[in-house]
Amino acid sequence: MSMLFVALILLAPPPLKPWLMRILLGARIGRNVRIGWFAGIAAHHIAIGDESEIRALTFISCHGDVIIGRYSIVSSFVLAYGAADLIIGDHAYIGPQTLINCDERVQIGDYSALGARCMVYTHGSFFPYTEGYWVRFGPVTIGNHVWCAAGVFIHPGVTIGDHVFVNSRSVITQDVASGDVLEGFPARTLTTIDRLKRTMSPRRRDAAARQILDHFVELGLRRELRLNDIDRRDGQVLFRYRGTPYLIACIPSAADPPSLADRRAERIVALVTRPEWTPPVGTTIYPLDLITCRTPRSRDPIHQALRTFLMRYYGIQIEYLDPAK
Repeated sequence: MSMLFVALILLAPPPLKPWLMRILLGARIGRNVRIGWFAGIAAHHIAIGDESEIRALTFISCHGDVIIGRYSIVSSFVLAYGAADLIIGDHAYIGPQTLINCDERVQIGDYSALGARCMVYTHGSFFPYTEGYWVRFGPVTIGNHVWCAAGVFIHPGVTIGDHVFVNSRSVITQDVASGDVLEGFPARTLTTIDRLKRTMSPRRRDAAARQILDHFVELGLRRELRLNDIDRRDGQVLFRYRGTPYLIACIPSAADPPSLADRRAERIVALVTRPEWTPPVGTTIYPLDLITCRTPRSRDPIHQALRTFLMRYYGIQIEYLDPAK
C-alpha cells in the first residue's frame, strides 16, 4: 500500500505533494517546502526542513530514513537509493544528475554541495565473491562546508572532513582531512583552504558587494530580464521593471550610506555590509544583509532574483527573517 501512496505522490501536482506526504506517509514537512513535478521520496521515515526544495524528476528510495535539513536543494534528475539512510544537512545542495547509493548510510553536512553528475557509492561488487573476487561496503560521510565540484566520484567507506574542496572529476578513494583542497584520479591534496581563502576586511566586503551588484546588472538585469534602460551610479542602479521604478543600492560598512530618497524609485533593494544597519522609516525597502545572511520575506521579483543570484553564483546562503522575532 505504501508504494501505491508513493506513486500517487509522484504523479500529484507540486502544491499537493507536501500535504499528501504528511497525510499518507506520515512525513514531517517544514514550512514552504517545494517538491517538483514527478519527484518523490520513499523511505521508512521522511523529514524535510523549512524552505527546502526537491526539484522535478528526482526520486529518492531508501529503506532507512531520509532527512533533509533547512534551505537545502536536491536538484533535478537526482537518483538516491538503497537499504540505509540518507541524511542531508542545512543549506546543502545536490546537483543535477547526481547518483547516491545508500546501501550504507550517507551523510552530507551543513553548507555542503555535490556538483552536477557526482556519484556516491557505499557498495561495490560485480564479480562473484564466492570465486575469490572482492566486495566492499562502507558508509560515506561528508562534513560541513564541503564542495565537491562536478563529476566527483566518492568510493565506499570514505569520510571527508570539514571545509574541503574537491575539484571536478576527481575520484576520492580514501579519507580526506579537514581543510584540504584536492584533485585527480585518485585525488591528492594540493593545498589547504586557509591558503586560498582571503581575509575579508570591511573594505574588501564592500568591494565584493559592488562587484556582485555590477555582475547582477549585466547577467540578471540585462541578459535574463532583458532590461536595457539602466541608470548606473556609484554603488546604485536605477531601472524600471514591469512598470515599477526600482533602486538597488550598496550600503557600505563604514562610509556614509548613499541616499535612498530618490523620488524615481518606488521599491528599493539593498546589499548591506554595514553591521546592524536598519532601513529608514517610511520606505519600501528589501535589505539583503551580507553579514547576517538574512532578508525579509517578500514576493517582490527583483528582491527574489537578487537573492537567488547571490546563492547561485556567489554561494551566499540567505535565510528569511522570522517575523515572530
